[in-house]
Amino acid sequence: MKNKTLVIFDLDGTLIDSVPDISVALNHTLKELKRKTYTEEQVRLWVGEGAFVLIKRALLGQKEIDNKLLDEALAKKEFEIFLEFYLKNPCTFTKLYPSVLETLKTLQRRGYRLAIASNKPVAFIEPILQALQIDEFFEYHLGGDSLAQKKPDPLPLVHLLKELAVEVEASVMVGDSRNDILVANAVNMESVAVSYGYAQGENLEEYQPSVMIDSFEELLLFLP
Repeated sequence: MKNKTLVIFDLDGTLIDSVPDISVALNHTLKELKRKTYTEEQVRLWVGEGAFVLIKRALLGQKEIDNKLLDEALAKKEFEIFLEFYLKNPCTFTKLYPSVLETLKTLQRRGYRLAIASNKPVAFIEPILQALQIDEFFEYHLGGDSLAQKKPDPLPLVHLLKELAVEVEASVMVGDSRNDILVANAVNMESVAVSYGYAQGENLEEYQPSVMIDSFEELLLFLP
């Protein structure tokens, strides 16, 4: 990937494994409402499209959301309980994936600008970055509620490029889900898909990322 100056990262499933804390917050919420709880392994298959989608999946007990079967008022109530608990406990068990810290240091040393475009509510992003001591690497970040639309809508990337005054040709999107690849495709941006994240069992190659990597440090092979 030549002439890149900006690297845009997804957060959950790409830089960090946050499922342990999300699972605790979700099950706390479900217990409050006397609903069925789920294992961390099950929650891992449901994350990646924002917290409210996760709440809906937990209420229905399945990945596919059927609004006819969903109690919208209950979902909103559960969402509020979840956010309140998770905001107090955003980074108890969350960890960086292997080599993330070293790779971010190397990218910064090589002169790349780094930013985050996540579907996670924005209120959680900075506390987690600070807790994991990687906030210094990123000059800008967007959450799923920062704008009127979230990934895979192109708005987050369009907004981010405008704010940082960077051309799309000089940027690359790095993520672990179809939303990350689709949003990059929507603005004709090159993309890197990581295979270790929260792809919900999908084969990301079907969405035609520019590059597929199995470990985070492999990114350095494509961003010299």
